[in-house]
Amino acid sequence: MVGLGVMGRNFLLNMGDHGFSVAGYDKDRDKVEALRGQAANRDVRGAAEIKEFIALLRRPRAVMLLVPAGPPVDSVIEDLLAHLEPGDIILDCGNSYFKDTDRRAAALAPKGIQLLGVGLSGGEEGARLGPSIMPGGPAEAYERVRPVFEASAAQVTGEPCVAYLGPGSAGHFVKMVHNGIEYGLMQLIAETYDLMKQGMGLSDDELHEFYANWNEGELKSYLVEITGNIFSKGDERTGKRLIDEIRGDARQLGTGMWTSQSAMELGVPAPTIDAAVAMRNLSLLESGRAAASAVFPRTAAPYPGDRGALLRQTGRALLAGMILTYAQGMAVLTAAADKYSYGFDLSAVARIWRGGCIIRASVLDGIQEAYRSNPRLQNLLLDPETARKVMEHQEDLRRVTGAAIGLGLPVPGFMSALGYLDGYRSSWLPTNLIQAQRDYFGAHTYERVDVAGAFHTDWDKVPAS
Repeated sequence: MVGLGVMGRNFLLNMGDHGFSVAGYDKDRDKVEALRGQAANRDVRGAAEIKEFIALLRRPRAVMLLVPAGPPVDSVIEDLLAHLEPGDIILDCGNSYFKDTDRRAAALAPKGIQLLGVGLSGGEEGARLGPSIMPGGPAEAYERVRPVFEASAAQVTGEPCVAYLGPGSAGHFVKMVHNGIEYGLMQLIAETYDLMKQGMGLSDDELHEFYANWNEGELKSYLVEITGNIFSKGDERTGKRLIDEIRGDARQLGTGMWTSQSAMELGVPAPTIDAAVAMRNLSLLESGRAAASAVFPRTAAPYPGDRGALLRQTGRALLAGMILTYAQGMAVLTAAADKYSYGFDLSAVARIWRGGCIIRASVLDGIQEAYRSNPRLQNLLLDPETARKVMEHQEDLRRVTGAAIGLGLPVPGFMSALGYLDGYRSSWLPTNLIQAQRDYFGAHTYERVDVAGAFHTDWDKVPAS
């Protein structure tokens, strides 16, 4: 393992727990000593010099990286190349952009070194106790490390949350979309918080109780679980609830943005993920928002209707929005499987997301079954059971979205999820007008409903009928 931050160190100890001989390398000697101090009776070694580190590994070597995405990955690979030889494997387990993974694999191939792009999700706890692992690259390279990954991954109903996902950058693409879905789910949950806090006046204790109760039912998921926990956490400095002392700006590392960009490149709508990325960007415009709040004042008013009914609808609307967000992510994976020849088994993707990862949720059981029953499913919303569940809660989604709009609360996640549903199920869309407009001002042509081909009209010369 190159990179002995908390994630790298925890994953090394995890592998050591399962009886594997592992070594870690970091230029920071304090991190190396921290690893050695935690190794106990495990066969875990540490090194602060790269030559010492390489000497610990038996040939052919398997070297794992857990360093920040981007230039640091290229820098580490460059440092390693002087010490590696044909037959060795590099495993990039960070959040690398999938196109960078393809570039690196192509550069390493002539040297006889194979690259596995491995998505790893679960945070510090997951790395230590069992993450969801998303590997892609040469199948024969994966087979060499498969026993290690299967032993170290999270386990659900006796199955490890890891599966070989396909060639090239398949693993990093799946991890990217995982994070895009994560963005969407977090945005939806934040919007329920805004509605319940500002729109219905719930206290932190009440918010804790609602999210905790939701996590006992169909909304059971890691993100809903930790949300409930957050509202009960006190702040040692002020004695207040910690959530109320946290600034309202949320930064990003790029994976959500990459998902939106990739979806657009593939021609696949992912509006809830797009909205989540946009709202994080908007949250950073703090001075502008402060100025705008003076120009466009909004008087906070309590919800005038049945608060109990709206609270019940909010939970059901969140469930529908979450399913619609998963559907958007799975649609991106469906398109990428063809475009990039990944050949995804989407049932396996849903299976390995059921444990260890940030977006693990009970609804993934149904998603796994949908793609197991129909591997060629065009869109998750076309699965009968998924469609039934969404339609059961579509009116809740409408009522909650409408209530928030009426209160002047921003809910772009809910609005985009509802728009995606209504747009996808519409056999007719008003985009024929857009075709006509494009032809009118730019002679871009249009297609007709009654005959095949491309047509152009001189619109100024068409007599009114």
